[in-house]
Amino acid sequence: MDVICRTVTHGLSEVLGQQVVVENRVGAAGLIGTEFVSKQAPDGYTLLFGFSGPLAIVPNLNPNTPYDPVRDLVPISQVAAAPYVLLVHPSVPAKSVKQLVALARSRPGKMNFSSGGNGVGIHMAGELFKIAAGVSIVHVPYKGAAPAMTALMAGEVDMMFNGLSPALPHMRSGKLRALAVGGEKRSPLFPDLPTIKESGFNFNTEGWYGMLAPRGTPQAIVTTLHGALVKALATPDVKRLFEKLAVESVGGSPQEFADLIRTEGAQWAKVINAAGLKM
Repeated sequence: MDVICRTVTHGLSEVLGQQVVVENRVGAAGLIGTEFVSKQAPDGYTLLFGFSGPLAIVPNLNPNTPYDPVRDLVPISQVAAAPYVLLVHPSVPAKSVKQLVALARSRPGKMNFSSGGNGVGIHMAGELFKIAAGVSIVHVPYKGAAPAMTALMAGEVDMMFNGLSPALPHMRSGKLRALAVGGEKRSPLFPDLPTIKESGFNFNTEGWYGMLAPRGTPQAIVTTLHGALVKALATPDVKRLFEKLAVESVGGSPQEFADLIRTEGAQWAKVINAAGLKM
């Protein structure tokens, strides 16, 4: 997320003609940074580079979430979408999603998957997989996606969902085996890898990212920032880096981003309720 954010803000700085500073406020699956921005002055100078976790997942997991993503934030634009890839340790005897599901069904409660923590997108992708495939696998949370993937490569866990970009070097080296990629289409960086849907399971797993402002930000400011973001996403540098990161540029309207947040929030609420999750 940090790399995507810095790529976008670099382009935004060029378009606006003034520096945009990135300040990471990490923790609680994105809740800390999101709460901070939700309480700032609505003057267009403090913005949130948000993602699915704190905008659609955490509010449904944590009844004490100190903000309402719909009430307290103003969408400017969805910036990008990045597919998750389903990875297994090479020792797992499954070469396809269907084989993995059959294996998990034959070992109920004995296989596990790692994630970067409770409530993050790659955790919820695993929970969605459990429901869609009808399997019982155990979630093992780590303090970040990088340690979770290190655990997978060490054979401490059997599988995980992660972003395609950080997984690619390990897929190519054979340290990890990829079974399928989320999203609506195959990735040009790994064209032989089927999608989840092509593998016979009708659910989508991808992360999404966007820019938001505090509640009360004037429409004129939102319009200006949206126009600048769209121009930034069209610059050659941003397009080149997004392609390298296996990230799809979006640049939709504020209303389209608002609709996405509401739709995703409703979807994850159903998954969370079905799985009996809470924070």
